[in-house]
Amino acid sequence: MPIKIPNDLPATKVLNEENIFVITEHRAITQDIRPLHILILNLMPTKILTETQLARILGNTPLQVELDFLQTATHKAKHTSAEHMISFYKTFDEIKDRKFDGMIITGAPVELLKFEEVNYWDELCLIMEWSKSHVTSTLHICWGAQAGLYYHYGIRKYPLKQKLFGVYKHKMEYKKSILLRGVDDEFYVPHSRYTTVHREDIEKHPELRILASSDMAGIYAVSTDMGRQIFIMGHSEYDADTLKNEYIRDKSAGIDINLPYNYFPNDDETKDPLNIWRSHANILYSNWLNYYVYQTTPYDINNIKGDEGTA
Repeated sequence: MPIKIPNDLPATKVLNEENIFVITEHRAITQDIRPLHILILNLMPTKILTETQLARILGNTPLQVELDFLQTATHKAKHTSAEHMISFYKTFDEIKDRKFDGMIITGAPVELLKFEEVNYWDELCLIMEWSKSHVTSTLHICWGAQAGLYYHYGIRKYPLKQKLFGVYKHKMEYKKSILLRGVDDEFYVPHSRYTTVHREDIEKHPELRILASSDMAGIYAVSTDMGRQIFIMGHSEYDADTLKNEYIRDKSAGIDINLPYNYFPNDDETKDPLNIWRSHANILYSNWLNYYVYQTTPYDINNIKGDEGTA
């Protein structure tokens, strides 16, 4: 099924060229189908790239998805044009009376700051509290996952001795997880972060379950019992060259950055990296949309309620 996105969103051209089934708003209004309404709070500086990555992966499922993009009013994007933000993004005040089948909160390059030092932290807390009663399932990514664990459960993040940067092997811990149904026992995921969470802090909360982890990268996937809140520490949505571009950017800026782990063939940065995490990413997002959003959300989206495990 197609993914419905705004008519002129830059991702439209890219996804059409990749044969991702996309329909614009004009075509969608002629179809008598109730799409899943997914809200994306995009905190990444490379907003157009993140839009394309998430639209690509959400569009590769059997479900029709309609995307809305959310920005924080307390922080203005520095790397994306004002015209783009005005055209495609809403603020919380514009959507707070609506309900959504699913929501994604992305990562953000602010992890070395204390949460309370982030200039949009209060607004983010307001949005995360709102999500408990207005969204069927919320998927948090990377810093967004750490922020969600801290806000909802008081779980701290800890600085790493050096940046976790590369593609790491993971293993399933809870093999009955519906979120990871169909995923190999071992799989790969990119990471790019300076902080982490500790297993013992998560295990203090019986309502949370660790689904997968990595010997090198630590905790990867955590979920509440019924999947109303899901926390993913890595970036399975990344393109093959995303880490390469980050590496070149930091190296060019004179930042002391290690070669991404297990990324370039034979650690030769002149060679094109291979994407060895794409299949996991597609299964992860497809399972989230199917089992935790589509199978759980009510047909009348206004009937979404706030209790864990209810629609």
